[in-house]
Amino acid sequence: MGKIITIASQKGGVGKSTSCVNLGIGLARRGKRVLLIDADAQGSMSASLGITEPDDLEITLVTMLERVINDEPFGRTDGILRHEENVDFLPANIELAGLETTLVNVMSRETILRQYVNEIREDYDYILIDTMPSLGMMTVNALVAADSVLIPVEAAYLPVKGLQQLIKTIGRVHRQLNPGLEIEGILITKVDRRTNYAKDIAAKIRSVYGEKIRVFDAVIPLSIKAAETSAEGKSIFLHAPTGIVAEGYTALTEEVLASEK
Repeated sequence: MGKIITIASQKGGVGKSTSCVNLGIGLARRGKRVLLIDADAQGSMSASLGITEPDDLEITLVTMLERVINDEPFGRTDGILRHEENVDFLPANIELAGLETTLVNVMSRETILRQYVNEIREDYDYILIDTMPSLGMMTVNALVAADSVLIPVEAAYLPVKGLQQLIKTIGRVHRQLNPGLEIEGILITKVDRRTNYAKDIAAKIRSVYGEKIRVFDAVIPLSIKAAETSAEGKSIFLHAPTGIVAEGYTALTEEVLASEK
């Protein structure tokens, strides 16, 4: 049975989709069978994997979740696309925003994504779910479906301030809906190595949370190369394989794999 990791942050621009794609492809490079699920209506992860017009796709995550809601049969590979770097992915588009509203009136609404994922999880070693930068119904679905949550946090004051709210939500989901849910770890992103400010913020995250929650040793440096990968439709490992960002995601991949043991 594959391990399901949700990548969550209630603030945008912290490198959430970039981290989802590069961790997933990092795991695939180590021989793992990986599925990436885009659960963000903005479709950032899908764009990062080369989907230029997500709104034109016939089958997306919305299609699969609607089949679950309506109790319709579906094939395990329906809608799943293959990326050149050996990961499978299920894209999303703006229709997901409409589904979020619909879910309010659905029975067992927090478990729809879990019902879908449970049908396909044995086909993969890892399933990574990219979420919206909010704590809405789709994000709750992604937390209920997951074994663990990876939290990217930018090395800046405001994103760190919002971390407490996300941790509280994870705790509530753990108590009420998914008792198996754990925090995989906090990943510090966009670290500007030239400034003491970024280093101080990173040190503060480790001192405040480090005793109770794992804070990954790997950090993702601030780099224009990381932003460029989204437009290229490929990972940092192809775009800038010898750079500091590739080094950071390689180290993160090793830490995630080490927790298997």
